[in-house]
Amino acid sequence: MDDYWRGRFRAMASPCEFFMEEEDETQAWRLLQTAADEAWRIEHKFSRYSDENVIHQINSNHGRAVKVDDEVAHLLDFAQQCWELSDGMFDITSGVLRRVWQFNGGSEIPDEASVKALLPLIGWQHVNWSRPYFTLPEGMEIDFGGIGKEYAVDRVLLRLKQLTGGKLLLNFGGDINTNGRSGGDGAWSIGIENPDHPDSATALLKIRQGALATSGDARCYLLHGGKRYGHVLNPKTGWPVEHAPRSVTVAAPTCTEAGMLATFALLHGNNAESFLRGQEVKYWLRR
Repeated sequence: MDDYWRGRFRAMASPCEFFMEEEDETQAWRLLQTAADEAWRIEHKFSRYSDENVIHQINSNHGRAVKVDDEVAHLLDFAQQCWELSDGMFDITSGVLRRVWQFNGGSEIPDEASVKALLPLIGWQHVNWSRPYFTLPEGMEIDFGGIGKEYAVDRVLLRLKQLTGGKLLLNFGGDINTNGRSGGDGAWSIGIENPDHPDSATALLKIRQGALATSGDARCYLLHGGKRYGHVLNPKTGWPVEHAPRSVTVAAPTCTEAGMLATFALLHGNNAESFLRGQEVKYWLRR
């Protein structure tokens, strides 16, 4: 018999699960609602699909500066750090490439001219970021899709820990964070998705505390001419990273950090393993 309470909701185009060691069902439902509300708040605030948030304001402000709040500033600082640490390979201005790339499991790829036409609209080096003012050249866009879900996991867990001393685990579409477990031998059992069979696990992990994040092409890819194209794009060429692993899972203290390292590993292509070894983190990689 399970010694935890389980709840579900949906946010950021992902199934979100909430596991808690809680005997009071009324309290558990209250905490689940708090988790969902915080996830939905973050989704609304940072989604590129909304025309009522600060991201839309920045992307449509025709090169004029936008004053942002502390939360947005925090993510912009993190995005700049990611860009610097990755030598420009992790770039939140590269979202414009979705205009020509649709990783829906189909077979259609864009022509080289269409991709090349978008490259002048990519490059963090072109933005002007001086807290609290952010200026984006006209025609460029920012997109927090590469870090938003992991950030939401960390923020929701932090919010819940302010309300309860209970042990929790959050799983937002495979991005996970936990403050531990009392039962179940002190660990949660987590399956790593098999990229060849996305509804099955390729490995079972035990996590006692901290975060896991997975990046890969199990659900977002193209097949063209017998070649599989993963969804992680090189912002300097506009094309999918060559020889990237099928899946990378990284363990780290926070989900944001784990997600950053998993994505960085994919961006390293053939050198993903050596990059991860250099970070001295636990990881699980499948090619």
